[in-house]
Amino acid sequence: MSTLLSLLLDVSTPVAVTLFVLLPILGIVLGGFVMKVVLDRISKQRNAKKIDETTRRVEEMIETAKAECKQLKKEAILESKEQDLKRRNELEQEMKEKRAEQQRTESRLNRQEDILEKKEADLNRKSESLEQQKNNLNKRMEELEKTREQVSHQHELMIAELERVSQLTKEEAKKQLTDEILEETRHDCALQVRNMEQQAKDEADINAKNIISLAIQRCASDHASETTVSVVPLPNDDMKARLIGREGRNIRAIEQATGIELIIDDTPEVVILSGFDPVRREIARLTLERLIADGRIHPARIEETVEKVTKELDMQIKTAGENAMFEVGIFGLHPELIKLIGRLKFRTSYGQNVYRHSIEVAQLAGLMAQELGLDVNFAKRAGLLHDIGKAVDHEQEGTHIQLGADLAKKYKENAMIVNAIMAHHGDVEPKTIEAVLVQAADAISGARPGARRETGSNYIKRLEKLEEIAAGFPGVDKTYAIQAGREIRVVVKPEQIDDAKAIFLAKDIAKKIESELEYPGQIKVNVIREFRSVEYAK
Repeated sequence: MSTLLSLLLDVSTPVAVTLFVLLPILGIVLGGFVMKVVLDRISKQRNAKKIDETTRRVEEMIETAKAECKQLKKEAILESKEQDLKRRNELEQEMKEKRAEQQRTESRLNRQEDILEKKEADLNRKSESLEQQKNNLNKRMEELEKTREQVSHQHELMIAELERVSQLTKEEAKKQLTDEILEETRHDCALQVRNMEQQAKDEADINAKNIISLAIQRCASDHASETTVSVVPLPNDDMKARLIGREGRNIRAIEQATGIELIIDDTPEVVILSGFDPVRREIARLTLERLIADGRIHPARIEETVEKVTKELDMQIKTAGENAMFEVGIFGLHPELIKLIGRLKFRTSYGQNVYRHSIEVAQLAGLMAQELGLDVNFAKRAGLLHDIGKAVDHEQEGTHIQLGADLAKKYKENAMIVNAIMAHHGDVEPKTIEAVLVQAADAISGARPGARRETGSNYIKRLEKLEEIAAGFPGVDKTYAIQAGREIRVVVKPEQIDDAKAIFLAKDIAKKIESELEYPGQIKVNVIREFRSVEYAK
């Protein structure tokens, strides 16, 4: 041992050096081992404590959980018992209600069964009764069949006897009887129609007279017949020569510039302007008056004056159209329609100025529409435009009705306005009451005394044609046109025309007059049947 220590202490030897190096290492290893052993022991002690603590806490939690489980079990048992009791009560209540409903159903079924039994008994009784009635009916049918055969046989014998006595076959007698029944029915229908027409006419006449008289009273205008030929007076014969000019150059220049024919030689101290275009005739008249007043008459001056007068007249036409609109109280017309209305100022029909006539028709139609509670503006518009075709009927082919309708369509007027224009002379069926009012207003305006005129020859021809139409019907004895052709009185032969046929005769005559005769206003057809019995005392 001592030798070992001495070797160790002797650091100069190799062994001593090695030991000197290994000893600290061994000390560290031993120290680590010891430390590990100590730490393991300490850790085991701590883990044992933790395990004991955890075991204790787990046991406590288990005890607590057991207690809570017992409490929850008790509560669950109590709640289950309560739910069971509640459900049992509900089931008992439901069973009671079902038993009550079942009892009520049984009661109803018992009552229905009793009713059905009663009905079945009644049906059995009725069936027996019907069976008995059926047997009785069969017996009656057999009896009736026998009776029918007997009656048929007797009827054939009677018909044969009647044919022998009357010397007419069955078909001939049936035809004669049918004709008599038809004639009697026609007579009764005619009487009924006459009574109904008379009643409706009386009521309509009263209302129509009130409305028309009120409209005429509120729209009274002057009437002056106008001619279609313009006359310009000349101051002297020298002016006539100046108008004619050298070799007629001035008169040719006027006719060429205006399109109007000048008649100078026929009537002294006047110049007659003849032409179909009223506006051109007015331009020619104003041109002549200005040339006569100025005294300078030559082709250049004539052309200058015609051009100036044409521009002024265009402005007058436009102003006249606007004045007509303001006077009637309607607005929104197309500018070209306004000009056409102004052109009507120079257009006449049977001597009546169409411009004033259109304004009057518009006012009358508007007043009547107001009295009837209709569209006043629509009636006025249709009345103002009803004769618009007359502004161009000398320039284009076609009637003024068709031309007016075309113009209204062209300038986007309402379809009902177009219908009123086309229907104002009855060419088409009016679709609105306002169109009928335009018809009536047109007839009133044209039928006023002095509103229109016609030549004597045309007047006589119209009256003769009127009497000729009425005289062409069978049974007519005499015809008389009275009241300037506004009424035709037809005297019939009483032995050929009875009262019923007289009604139909008046209608037939009126229809034929409407289709074959042109006339202003309306014509009254008055059929007169008179029977006289004359005897002489001697």
